[in-house]
Amino acid sequence: MPKFLIEGGIPLRGKIKVAGAKNAALPIIAATVLTKEESVINNVPRISDVEALIEILEKAGVKIKWLEEHKVQIDPSSLNISQLDSRLVKRLRASILLLGPLLARLGKVSMPHPGGCIIGRRPVGTHFMALEKLGAKITQDQENYHAEAEDLKGSEIFLGEASVTATENAMMAAVLAEGKTVIKFAACEPHVEDLAKFLTKMGAKIKGAGSHTVEIEGVKELHGTEHRLIPDQLEVGTFAIAAAITKGEVIVEDIGSGQLDSILAKLDDIGVNFKVEGEDLIVKSTKSFKPTTLKIDTWPGFPTDLQAPFTVLLTQANGTSLVHDWLYEGRLNYIEELVKMGANITVCDPHRAIVSGPTSLRGAKIISPDIRAGAALVVAALAAKGKSEIDNIQLVERGYEKLEERLKKLGAKIERIE
Repeated sequence: MPKFLIEGGIPLRGKIKVAGAKNAALPIIAATVLTKEESVINNVPRISDVEALIEILEKAGVKIKWLEEHKVQIDPSSLNISQLDSRLVKRLRASILLLGPLLARLGKVSMPHPGGCIIGRRPVGTHFMALEKLGAKITQDQENYHAEAEDLKGSEIFLGEASVTATENAMMAAVLAEGKTVIKFAACEPHVEDLAKFLTKMGAKIKGAGSHTVEIEGVKELHGTEHRLIPDQLEVGTFAIAAAITKGEVIVEDIGSGQLDSILAKLDDIGVNFKVEGEDLIVKSTKSFKPTTLKIDTWPGFPTDLQAPFTVLLTQANGTSLVHDWLYEGRLNYIEELVKMGANITVCDPHRAIVSGPTSLRGAKIISPDIRAGAALVVAALAAKGKSEIDNIQLVERGYEKLEERLKKLGAKIERIE
């Protein structure tokens, strides 16, 4: 497995550009199969999750061509699949996003149970319920989910949870359903809204995206289009913390707008020295950090995917902080690795931890348990005294493009080894 070797204690300095949002890229790439016409997606991050989804589609007959480093052309006119590639689907939990659009386009699809990071139970029952409300019949066996629908019809859907991917699957199926669909308690994250913008460009009729109630008037067919993905808010937060915790000065470029309120508010609450100028976030050296209560919530609350990096920052705060992440019972599984580095953290239960600081982090041999926790451990290693070795970094590379190369440009001493 690949590893990162990091020598910490070096202030990061310079500029770093934010990549396109992974969480927008995956559903939008999936949505391209709703039409027979080709689409072009710009600002696509070159990460392993995107590459895996593209490979799944290519094996299903979709023609895909990279026009530029971050610009991809997708031609789904030759789509001819009823069973998706088992090996690839089991690598990527986001492959569940193909269920809605393939059902709407083909009327029938079988899908192996998806894989992905182990951060806790993430049931797919909400996806099935939403599609069944639209007229689908879904069964499952030990290996596969099977979905059929002769004709999808609009319906009123109340999601039992504000699931992002279930909302996206319901939206993608409903745009080609006959009549009107109303999705209540819909997720309203920026990447859900970005998917709605893409679908609208394809000819869909959608109102309310970005709120908890989404109305969709079905159309008979969609057409190809061109779209640019929003910047990745999770990269913005991660790079800002890396700059702050190393006492550096970094300009985080192309941060977008309207999707950072909770992140910037928490940076301010902790006392990070920063300012926003246009599309840039400028993080300057901060003498000390303040403790806080870090409570995760659905959008527009603080995102669970940034809980781990912010917890690393709280190890340097003057006092005691409470971290409460109620979404997944495995989200705190990285804390044992931080303790190996000298962090003073007490795990109260699967959802809560108490962080006491400041503590001097030291280099150690540690293991990345998932994408976001792995990025947090990279941040910790950058701040630690001495050398760290982080194993399992292929998980980090599922969500962060060429992370070591980009950090090197900020002065970090980081190497990737096989």
